[in-house]
Amino acid sequence: MTQQFNQLRRHLQQRIVGQQALCERMLVAILADGHVLLEGLPGLAKTTLVHTLADGMALNFCRLQFTPDLVPGDITGTDIFLPNEGRFEFSAGPIFNEIILADEINRAPPKVQSALLEAMQERQVTVSGTTRKLPEIFMVAATQNPLEHEGTYPLPEAQLDRFLMKLHLDYPNHDDELEILKREQQRLQGDHTPQRLSVITPDDILSARNTVNHIHMDEMLSRYIVTLVQASRDPSAYWPEARDWLAHGASPRASLALARCARALALLRQRDFVEPADIIDIATDVLNHRIGLSFAARAEGINPRQLINGLLQRVPVP
Repeated sequence: MTQQFNQLRRHLQQRIVGQQALCERMLVAILADGHVLLEGLPGLAKTTLVHTLADGMALNFCRLQFTPDLVPGDITGTDIFLPNEGRFEFSAGPIFNEIILADEINRAPPKVQSALLEAMQERQVTVSGTTRKLPEIFMVAATQNPLEHEGTYPLPEAQLDRFLMKLHLDYPNHDDELEILKREQQRLQGDHTPQRLSVITPDDILSARNTVNHIHMDEMLSRYIVTLVQASRDPSAYWPEARDWLAHGASPRASLALARCARALALLRQRDFVEPADIIDIATDVLNHRIGLSFAARAEGINPRQLINGLLQRVPVP
């Protein structure tokens, strides 16, 4: 099973230059059965990353371009009246696919964003009083631009908390950007055309998730996770200066998410047990969108990732 996911990782890295940690996080999201929010400037391959991930799995994929004029029915589907038969028939929306790319999710109004809440958490949608189950494998990969604020609607805290991880994409370094130019030239000349891989089936994913659930985590590591999450609510015992930087800390859902991600990361690293490094490596991506900063923190230029990284350096590691 690990071999198949390693093959999928190589498939991602054939299209996405550099960004090894990012590719690993996307595989963690699949194994941990969670949703991902990708934040980065335009042109950093956020959409390409999700497309490539979908190409590597035999799953139904749909891209949704979020716009201000979108309505909830455009996502969930709606009942359509059939005049010849005198009845309503439900027309399923794109949310019933297995992998959803919600492109520029913060451009949709709050009513549309709230339509995703039930789908992301309960894996079901309710239309006209009828509840319908979503596919057993269901993942939302959403993208947003961190700089453009005109015509955008910030995601509510309740929806942010439903994303397993929030991943940040940064500019490539010199060598990686040079490699991007070379690959694009090869593509234009027809020397390199990426193919659909589809090495992983739905049954493979479900089997791998079952394996993740049985990855051993020592009780002292569970205590470390809880201590770390509680420190995000009250960091005074470990970092007194940070006490005034927090408006609110991470919820218990963060502890559950961090434990799942650590187990998934251990499996990708070909171990049947969790090490402290697994928790430390992924904690920032799991926690950074679950905490709220005070005005004082923003005034000092502190961002959530800096605060989480500071706590990781100060909370004792077992």
